Amino acid sequence: MEIYLDHAATAPLRPEARDAWIDAAARAGNASSIHAAGQHARRLLEEARERLAAVLDADPIEVVFTSGGTEAVNLAVKGLWWARESTADAVVLPDAEHHATLDAVEWLETQGAQVRHVGVDADAGIRLDEFAQALPGAALATALVANNEAGTVNDAASLSEAALRADVPLHLDAVAAFGHVPVSFRAWRGAARGRAGLAALSVSAHKIGGPVGVGALVVARGAELAALVHGGGQQRRLRAGTPDVPGAVGFAVAAELAELEREAEAVRLATLRERLVRGIRDAIPDATLLGDPVARIPGNAHLLFPGAPGETLLFLLDVAGIAVSTGSACQAGVPEPSHVVRAMGRTDAEARQVLRFTMGRTTVDADVDAVIAAVPDAVERARAASGYRSGSGS
Repeated sequence: MEIYLDHAATAPLRPEARDAWIDAAARAGNASSIHAAGQHARRLLEEARERLAAVLDADPIEVVFTSGGTEAVNLAVKGLWWARESTADAVVLPDAEHHATLDAVEWLETQGAQVRHVGVDADAGIRLDEFAQALPGAALATALVANNEAGTVNDAASLSEAALRADVPLHLDAVAAFGHVPVSFRAWRGAARGRAGLAALSVSAHKIGGPVGVGALVVARGAELAALVHGGGQQRRLRAGTPDVPGAVGFAVAAELAELEREAEAVRLATLRERLVRGIRDAIPDATLLGDPVARIPGNAHLLFPGAPGETLLFLLDVAGIAVSTGSACQAGVPEPSHVVRAMGRTDAEARQVLRFTMGRTTVDADVDAVIAAVPDAVERARAASGYRSGSGS
């Protein structure tokens, strides 16, 4: 039986979300059609939008359904850039963002964007003072609510306030945070009006047990975004194309359930995480927990194992029936050092020696016991293969 501790990559599909998806998919109808079947699909779509907006504490009209978190991030970053004031060309970018953001901004550099990099601290937290100092005169800013690798939760309200004071539109990537920490678009936007302050927030269904292939971008009333895709004018003309009604319905169901369970699950998963980390470190004293020890996603344990290549550990644990992640970007199947770990001030070697264990609603005590039992042997074998000698630094 596989032990699945990679919920941050994708969470198991909730049965309720699956059933809702199937029920919605069983009915024909394009939500843009005016006949009865089309209007039934429209009703399902708009009800899903209302339900998701309620969980996100946003207005339904602000919710734009997308094909996932990556599209939502791209729509936010590129859309804000294209709709910018003509004299502004800077993008404020923290160093430990998800690759969906990093790659989108890298492409914008080919279009003339100037990137203002913002550092993170040793726990992968965005440096608020540097962030605020980088904002004046920028075209836009973007930031993670929670780091997808290290699990560190940033102060979204303070990031939003800084952007509002600087009169700069801000995108918050809440893909890793949603369902695990409180998310309130209305509260984070605060008194903002028009383009300044929190303008957009991205989320994804499959991270919380919804279907793969659907996400959403919350776009504030008055925020100015240009569309990535044209051809129908759907969803405030921000995202053309036939809406994925079953996906939206499944997303709404998953979001409601995740929010309903969130507080209790946070306590349960934090307890499991602490037991996992303690059990691993009892057996491997030089294993180091990365990320903020307190302000972090409850089910995230991001560990550095000196001398043990992460890809080797991943393979050995996979053979043992345990699914985890290296936490690094995999471009076309080629492992790379974690840019997040490097941004935290660690070396390239250390950035290749990490594993991310992420737990969720299906994780139980027996899973943690099995991982604690399997990791020491995997680390010993990985270190032997790499020629590592404890205390040598090699």
